[in-house]
Amino acid sequence: MTFVPCFLFIFLGAPYIERLRGNRRVSAALTGITAAVVGVIANLALYFAEHALFTDVDEKALGPVTLALPDLSTLRPTALAITVIAALLVFTLRWSVLRTLGVCAALGLIAALVGLPGI
Repeated sequence: MTFVPCFLFIFLGAPYIERLRGNRRVSAALTGITAAVVGVIANLALYFAEHALFTDVDEKALGPVTLALPDLSTLRPTALAITVIAALLVFTLRWSVLRTLGVCAALGLIAALVGLPGI
C-alpha cells in the first residue's frame, strides 16, 4: 500500500509528462525529480540491506549527520548467503527479478523451517 499512490500518479500522469518533455524548463525539473527518486530508492535499499543482514544497527551522530552503522559481529550468515545467491542469479545468470525473488523466498522458508540462525 505504500507505493500505490505513486503508481497511480505514474500511470495517470505518464501521457501528460511525455507531452511536456519538449519543454526545456519542465524537462529540467523532471530530470531533478528523477535524480531525487533514484536517491530515495538507493537510501531505502541501503536501509533494508543493513537491517536484513545485521541484527544490530547503531546510529552514530557526526555533527549534523547521523549514520546508521551495523555491528559487524551481528552478521546474519543465512541472510548473507541468500543475498549472495540472489546477486549471482540476477547478475551472473541474468534471471528475472520475479524468478529470483521466488527462489530466495523458498530458500528463506526452508532456512526458517530447518531452524538455521539468522532468519
